[in-house]
Amino acid sequence: MSAAIDTLVLKLVLTPLLIAGASLAGRRWGQSIGGWLVGLPLTSGPVAFFLAVERGAGFAAAAAVGSLAGAIAEAAFCLAYGWTATRGWVAATVTATLAFAVVALALQWLAWPSVALAATVGAVLVVTLRLLPRLAGGAAPPSPPRWDLPARMVLTTALVIVLTGLAPTLGPRLSGVLATFPVYAAILTVFAHRAGPAPAVRVLRGLLLGLFSFGAFFLVLGAVIEDLGLAGGFAAATAAALVVQAASLAFVVRPGPARA
Repeated sequence: MSAAIDTLVLKLVLTPLLIAGASLAGRRWGQSIGGWLVGLPLTSGPVAFFLAVERGAGFAAAAAVGSLAGAIAEAAFCLAYGWTATRGWVAATVTATLAFAVVALALQWLAWPSVALAATVGAVLVVTLRLLPRLAGGAAPPSPPRWDLPARMVLTTALVIVLTGLAPTLGPRLSGVLATFPVYAAILTVFAHRAGPAPAVRVLRGLLLGLFSFGAFFLVLGAVIEDLGLAGGFAAATAAALVVQAASLAFVVRPGPARA
């Protein structure tokens, strides 16, 4: 009982703090940086941690493979949103969510080794970055309302609690894939879309670059958590993610050609 209460407290404290920090940094340095930051496993990482605490290292390792595959579904989300962004945020969000759902469902039958899956994720991210449209223009984003940051924190924390609660029913693979739904990135993108489709696409481009570190995190976590344990596995995965994230920063700040 005490362990369950401690875990719930961690969920209620750690998750909103992570999301609030990424949100404030994104506001300070721009949409691309905001998307790049949420490419880190800020939601799926806590989900994986709590799955490991509650269900054991073996369950968490299998869920990590599912989360790694989920990066492909996130790429589908980004591409679908980017190519429908000029139709408005509602149509783009619906289309992108459907794309994520279809790809995530298809990934349930994908049983590749982790290394091959990671290579596929990397290739998919590179291709998606090439295919994502570069839109010119976009007004300065409006100042966020007071409820914006608390709403993001509550929504993301609720997602973590729901997913970890449903894990026994969903199983490790589906829990891992669903944990990768870009709920936070979607919120950032929709908010940026208020200033036009171009800022929204910039968030998505940053997200795609951040997903390389996401892939590194879950590749390492799935490979070592059963051998190194909870602390060692997450430490190694976090170190790998930070190294890859730092390497990708140059691509985030580098400007590219835009089209009207």
